[in-house]
Amino acid sequence: MPDSNPLDTSTISDHYQSILELVGEDTRRDGLPDTPKRAAKAPGYLTRRYTGESIVNGAIFESSNDQMGIVKDIELYSMREHHMLPFVGKSHIAYLSEKKGIGLSKLARITDRYARRLRIQEDLTAQIANAIETVTGARRGGVVEVIAEAKLFCMMMRGVEKQNSIMKISMMLRNFRTDHRARTEFLTLAGS
Repeated sequence: MPDSNPLDTSTISDHYQSILELVGEDTRRDGLPDTPKRAAKAPGYLTRRYTGESIVNGAIFESSNDQMGIVKDIELYSMREHHMLPFVGKSHIAYLSEKKGIGLSKLARITDRYARRLRIQEDLTAQIANAIETVTGARRGGVVEVIAEAKLFCMMMRGVEKQNSIMKISMMLRNFRTDHRARTEFLTLAGS
């Protein structure tokens, strides 16, 4: 469940009005009169957060499985804190926890929790991995790895303007750092 993130949209709208005028737009022309109001609502939606309790909701269960679980292609989008431009992509998550499992939709919710903020991809990847490690108890002998791959609009729309670049970040915790077989299995399954 998203946290409420009340914003003073009236003040934000005034700022957007000023920005549009400063970049030379006629805010009275057709198509722009309501733009500041609409734009003022976007930051609250794009940076809404999920509370820790509402994400997992008790969906941790006992499991005798001692094999790796992997969920691929969890869509994500976030906004780079440096330029406030989006990055969009997907995460691939693997975990192996001692006698614990997690509802698979919770991995997507954890991804959303950390993506819905001003962020850099490196921090996002680490926060997803650390959260999964904590809630599954993987810290006690298990493993967690997260790969986040994304297209960064700050690289696509400005600066070097490279449309086909993809940034991949990998975060390996605990045994993934030393167990090369587990790492290779994950990379093969994730297709990375």
